[in-house]
Amino acid sequence: MKQPEYIRTIQGFARRELLGKDAYLDSLADAPLPLYERFADTGLANWWLPKEIGGLGLGLEESVRIVSELAYADAGVAFTLFIPVLTTSMVGWYGSEKLKDEHLGRLVAENGFCATLGSEHAAGSELARIDTTATRDGDGVVLNGQKAFSTNAGFARFLVVIARAQDDPSGYLAVLVPRDTPGIRIDKRWDVIGLRSSATYQVSFTGCRVPAGNVLRGNGLRLLEIGLNASRILIAATGLGIARRVRDVCMEYGKSKIVKGSPLASNAVFAGRLGQFEMQIDVMANQCLAAARAYDAIAALPDAGEEFLRVGTLKSALTAKMFCGQTGWQIASTASEMFGGVGYTHDTVIGKLLRDVRYVSIVEGGDDVLRDLVFSRYVVPVSKRT
Repeated sequence: MKQPEYIRTIQGFARRELLGKDAYLDSLADAPLPLYERFADTGLANWWLPKEIGGLGLGLEESVRIVSELAYADAGVAFTLFIPVLTTSMVGWYGSEKLKDEHLGRLVAENGFCATLGSEHAAGSELARIDTTATRDGDGVVLNGQKAFSTNAGFARFLVVIARAQDDPSGYLAVLVPRDTPGIRIDKRWDVIGLRSSATYQVSFTGCRVPAGNVLRGNGLRLLEIGLNASRILIAATGLGIARRVRDVCMEYGKSKIVKGSPLASNAVFAGRLGQFEMQIDVMANQCLAAARAYDAIAALPDAGEEFLRVGTLKSALTAKMFCGQTGWQIASTASEMFGGVGYTHDTVIGKLLRDVRYVSIVEGGDDVLRDLVFSRYVVPVSKRT
């Protein structure tokens, strides 16, 4: 079947800019990488944003295919390019018309980035314990606190900050903050183990004031929960892309590696393992696409924002992320063993792929956190939930 034009465009970009440049992409080079400007030249930057503001309006099912192709070449680049979907979905459904026109429209026009800031050191996965505060002051809101991990924050056009409402300890706000607002400080860029072509920052806010109209409608934690649906599915898709790359790297190795006078690829044990990889990759793809279709079905409703408020976290987003993280790790780990000693060196890309795929089971809720969420939301009977 003929590939859609957008997939051919992505594959061409990956061949030109990413494949064969693993050492550079794994070097923690200065962010943002110049290649992101060249990606914008393809016309696909922020590809999910709606047509009415100048975007392409591609759905999450198309996004899964795009992210898988990008992650095949480099998962850090894929992560940098798609993670703004978390921020823009919150603004798109729960921001005022003024906020959407000003900030989402500008994001499309400038091929820009945005970032979400939720996690904090002390709170960990318990976001209800965050200490960053939002204090209403006249016609404004003032933010104070520190956020631990935020990808793209250093070069974002705007941020969405999840904060505790100072006048209501049980209330939480999601506040849009232009990146050039006084009171924002980038404390550091994290020296991450994988996805080193992306950039994740620790950010502080001191007396950072924005108009009260920059507060999104609804409970901030609930809005974050909704935004995470799309990004978790696409994080799962990066696991799929990495697993596909691992399979192909192993196949090339099997053709050239001679064992007992024959190519390794003719060995039954090797063949069986790659057959297992293919089965796992197929299930990963099906799970990502099924989760994306479930998301797109809600997003297509005329009252999508209200329906997402009712539904909250999608089970399929949680299970896709967990399954693809665990399965991708199993594939990459097995592959590193197949390479023997060289698989534990920097002379092959397998080590990078192993480090990159590990993030799938860590960011936006580690597996233990998500397992507990699946249990409490989808296993415990409704009548017995607390």
